[in-house]
Amino acid sequence: MRKQESGEYRSIFVTEFGSGAVVASAEGLVEVFLPFAGNSPAEMAERVGELYPSAVRENPLTMKAAGLLQRYFAGEKVTFDIKIDRRGFTPFQQAVYAEVSKIPYGMVKTYGEVAGAIGRQRAARGVGTSMARNPLPIIIPCHRVVGGAGDMTGYSGAGGIVSKRLLLTMEGVVLDDCGRVKPSVPGRNDR
Repeated sequence: MRKQESGEYRSIFVTEFGSGAVVASAEGLVEVFLPFAGNSPAEMAERVGELYPSAVRENPLTMKAAGLLQRYFAGEKVTFDIKIDRRGFTPFQQAVYAEVSKIPYGMVKTYGEVAGAIGRQRAARGVGTSMARNPLPIIIPCHRVVGGAGDMTGYSGAGGIVSKRLLLTMEGVVLDDCGRVKPSVPGRNDR
C-alpha cells in the first residue's frame, strides 16, 4: 500500500468475485484493490475512501484501468497499457516490475528467472519481496511469478495463493494435482 496522500482519483469495478478498485495520482496508477474479498461496490468505495480520502472522483486513467480489469476478470485477454506512478518504487523494484510486466498472459516465470533477466542472478529472494510489495496486481502481473519447482510460494493479493491459482488457471496455465505449474506444458516457460 502506498502513501495515502498520493491518491487523487478512483474507480470501482465489478466482477463475479466481488468489487475491486483502482486509485491514481496525477502521475499515474497508484494501487489496485482486487475483488476477491467479495465486497460490494459501496464496501469497496468505503475501503478506498478510508485509505485515500482525497480520491473521491474518477478520471480517464482510473476509468480505463477499471474497465480493463473488469474485462480481464470476465475472462478476456487484455493488454494493460496503463500509466503507472513509479515514484514510490526503488530502482530494483522498477527493474523487477518492468521484467514481470513482460510476462505474457498465460505464461509464468520463476523468481530466479526474473532475477536472471534483470542481471541479478542471486536476487530471487529480492524479486519475491518486490512481488509481495507490488501495489498493482494484475497490472504488474506478479501472479505469473512462481517458485523454482512451479509452486505457489505466496500471493499478497486478496485471497492469497487460492487467488493466484485461480488467476493462472483463468489464463490457461495448467497446474498439477498439488497446485504447481506443470513443467514442459503451455503456460510454463522452458528453462
